[in-house]
Amino acid sequence: MHGTGSKVVALLLLTCLSGCAGLGVEPWERDQLARNDMALDNEKLDLAQDDHIYFSKEGSSGGRAFAGGGCGCN
Repeated sequence: MHGTGSKVVALLLLTCLSGCAGLGVEPWERDQLARNDMALDNEKLDLAQDDHIYFSKEGSSGGRAFAGGGCGCN
């Protein structure tokens, strides 16, 4: 009975460790990720809407490259 329990624990441990074996991008998959439609910033209208929401909530303007915020502290 003791040997069966250790086999089950070893099997569970191996199963958990093998779950992380396939993480990462393989070289033959990189061409799919390099497509323009896979970019996070490919939709200019979505970016403009996100900026509008961000700056409306922050009370600031000018873009993300400028220092300071809506509070007047630079």
